[in-house]
Amino acid sequence: MAQIKELKHAYGFDDVAIAPGEITVNPEGVNTSFTLDEHEFDIPFMASAMDAVVNPSFAGELDRLGGVAVLNLDGLQTRYADTEEIYSDIASTPREEATVFLQKVYSQPMQDDLVARRVEEIKASGATCAVSVIPANTKRLAPIIKEAGAEILVVQSTVTTVKHISKSLRGLIFSELVESVGLPVLVGNTVSPDVTRQLMEQGVSGILVGVGPGAACTSREVLGIGVPQVTATIQTAFARDQYFEDTGRYVPIITDGGIRTGGDVCKSIAAGADAVMIGTPFAQSKEAPGLGFNWGMATPHSSLPRGTRIEVGTKASLEQILKGPSSLTDGTQNLVGALEISMGMVGASNVKEMHQAEMMIAPSIKTEGKIFQHAGLGS
Repeated sequence: MAQIKELKHAYGFDDVAIAPGEITVNPEGVNTSFTLDEHEFDIPFMASAMDAVVNPSFAGELDRLGGVAVLNLDGLQTRYADTEEIYSDIASTPREEATVFLQKVYSQPMQDDLVARRVEEIKASGATCAVSVIPANTKRLAPIIKEAGAEILVVQSTVTTVKHISKSLRGLIFSELVESVGLPVLVGNTVSPDVTRQLMEQGVSGILVGVGPGAACTSREVLGIGVPQVTATIQTAFARDQYFEDTGRYVPIITDGGIRTGGDVCKSIAAGADAVMIGTPFAQSKEAPGLGFNWGMATPHSSLPRGTRIEVGTKASLEQILKGPSSLTDGTQNLVGALEISMGMVGASNVKEMHQAEMMIAPSIKTEGKIFQHAGLGS
């Protein structure tokens, strides 16, 4: 029987607000930590597995500040022994030639010995070593990653499902990967509560949420696919909570992409995220290898690029972006401080209590009463 397709409402960061709580907490007393299996981090911030964001030295600095960075093992770090010149060339390439140049530099083959070397470099800094691979390379690289001493494995693609129809004889089975690699395995990306549940049933240790919201990603424009981040986080967090009620195993949700300000971080956590994964704001740090640029990891795709190189500038140190002091009023610095104060205002002493904060649809939240700011009269 024919039916009219019904469209659901979905909401992003600018569409919602967090309501203040009936009890307040001193921000200095809140606990922002989150846990991935046996690994505990002081702040719920992960750096995206993007070549312009994370290299081994950046991973060491974010670890010092209490978070964790994910190194992309399918990118420049495993294609070139010395990446300094490559980054410089990417930054200096004219805008109209950038995508073609990225396709060229990413056409170089990966080197397995560099996979092990990058893991060892992160370990040498004392940081928790988290690395990312695409599903197609996971079976081949997982033994190398484990042998080199990596501690967290992220398997990431634009859209990840348990059930993947392919012409190959046997695809990647997440339950087998979890058992064989012996490391916490994070999987993404998804926006579906059903897929979230199915992935959790495979034994994974965390779920990355978000399809196409990143500043350097054009998947939504190219493919028309995506769900706004607040709705995606709420839906997947609901699946997490149901799974926990049924099994007693808690699997963290990480909101990945589209986060620019402290307010976006707070809304992600209030929507149910246990942590956030950030790309472009970290690409603006002095420690990032991208020299003031960022690009999506699907930008170099040989036939259908789904990203772009963007000039984001170098704004501040990573420590200032995360912990201040902030010299800006737009919410892009001191992200941890913003989260602590927001938690205090809703009466949440830890991240899980922040999940209980009341949220409301509020499309005027950023414009109400702000006429002078929008007229360019703020300073």
